[in-house]
Amino acid sequence: MHQEVIQKAAARFLGPEEDILVESLGNGLIHHTYKIAGPLQQKKLVLQAINTNIFTSPSCIANNYQEIYNYLQAHNGKVSIPAPQRNSDGKLIWVDEEKNYWRATAFIEHSYSPTNAVTEDEAYTVAKSFAAFTRSLAGIDIAKLKEIIPGFHNLSLRFNQFEQAVRKAPVQRLLKSTHIIAELRQRKKLVSFYESIHYDTNYPYRVMHHDCKISNILFDKNTNNVICPVDLDTTMPGKFFSDLGDMIRTMACNVDENSTDWESIKVRPSFYQAILKGYLEGVGNIFTPQEIDHIHYSGLILTYMQSLRFITDFLNGDVYYKINHPEQNLSRALNQLILLEKLEEYLKASFSFTPYS
Repeated sequence: MHQEVIQKAAARFLGPEEDILVESLGNGLIHHTYKIAGPLQQKKLVLQAINTNIFTSPSCIANNYQEIYNYLQAHNGKVSIPAPQRNSDGKLIWVDEEKNYWRATAFIEHSYSPTNAVTEDEAYTVAKSFAAFTRSLAGIDIAKLKEIIPGFHNLSLRFNQFEQAVRKAPVQRLLKSTHIIAELRQRKKLVSFYESIHYDTNYPYRVMHHDCKISNILFDKNTNNVICPVDLDTTMPGKFFSDLGDMIRTMACNVDENSTDWESIKVRPSFYQAILKGYLEGVGNIFTPQEIDHIHYSGLILTYMQSLRFITDFLNGDVYYKINHPEQNLSRALNQLILLEKLEEYLKASFSFTPYS
């Protein structure tokens, strides 16, 4: 993005100062993010150009952030988030001449975000932090929060998209996918479980972050303690399994979703247990007995859903996920299917949990 465009946006939030200092911030793949400061460094902000190709309603993101910030401030909880900043027009979003949507929050001094959780203790901390975030917002009027990405973790929707892709796929792609398609269909009971809880008040909608990775948590450089979660763009109402499930999917596995070393894919029991322990401690007593009873569905649902999404994109011609080689989404779908099988084996052996019986 051109420096002149960034400077104009920065001036809208910092004021018409000359020589505003700008530096790129973080390694995010979605938005353009900058640290900005006036020449005297008296006020520092995080300035961000929202990627409207992915987030088509920037005003909804701003609305949710403000609602969450206001609630946390009013209830003096242990969790806080950086203060949203208004521009010179008194609004949370500024749109430039090129139709870039800008927003800003306070910059937190002496903070950092790790890239990956590499130990069980780190996985425990990540899980506990995101659970504490959900717990701190247990009393918010959830109706005030917008659905940023409609149907994001709606398993019925994802399965229907998968079946539609199967019906329309070119023969060559279909033939390469037969094993994965068959295995995913055999696990449709996960969809049935999702549908059974969708409108059940024992499984209420809660505030979920929906992007639970350690790089979305700020730590204090001096103490290494957690400061707060950040990157709340996908924070919206969700079911109990969303955040925990995605942390199990990404942190309990020994390799990432791009690995094609099929024989090495496995669940790390110590990480699974650390994630589960941290999450349940962080969420406290807000979960219902029914949510606790079905807590092990979390990793299964999110891993299954991700395999569905990858194979759907492959069958549709790779229109959603970026790929580096022609069959990468096919490989990703198989990777997640193998992980799902390993997770099923682990849950049966360690917890006598059999979700398809």
